[in-house]
Amino acid sequence: MVEKAYKFRFYPTPEQENLLLRTLGCVRLIYNKALAARTQAWYKNKERVGYKQTSAMLTHWKKQDDLDFLTEVSSVPLQQGLRHLQTAFPAECCANTNFFSGRTKYPNFKKKRNGGSAEFTKSAFKWKEGQVYLAKCAEPLPIRWSRQLPPDCLPTTITVKLDSCGRWSVSLRVNDTRDLKLKPVKKQIGIDARNCQFSYYQ
Repeated sequence: MVEKAYKFRFYPTPEQENLLLRTLGCVRLIYNKALAARTQAWYKNKERVGYKQTSAMLTHWKKQDDLDFLTEVSSVPLQQGLRHLQTAFPAECCANTNFFSGRTKYPNFKKKRNGGSAEFTKSAFKWKEGQVYLAKCAEPLPIRWSRQLPPDCLPTTITVKLDSCGRWSVSLRVNDTRDLKLKPVKKQIGIDARNCQFSYYQ
């Protein structure tokens, strides 16, 4: 089994674009708030804040009056954003990880001008008759299908991305279970170098 990603352009309807822009904005906001909390905890008290703590923070933020709009978008991309942030920091039980082991630079805060992305796992999208329906979207994404997915392969994760030029794309990750290895060939080739003749043997 091989994990593959297939990327396509798509052109959202005005309603879809409005929801996706709000989703990307919420993902960016939560990521930055969590990064700020983790930064403060580390540089002020040398405390390591992990995914579980930031997930609890997200639950608290959703209850605040000035952040109640977070409930208007799917919660899955928000949680996925926190998980991606976690990969740049050490796990709670492991001191040998990306940033603290010096393998990566300190995470940057996300900026609106760079576009953004949102990752949807299986619980936040539906694959129906070859079309993608994201959570809270009544219509399928108008994807420009430039190629077909492998037969019998269903998306496991879908990532929606907006680049700095305002272009939308979607990446579908699938597990390809096909056996694409070349079968061994039993035929042999004999070469007569003197006469430059080829002979085939079964």
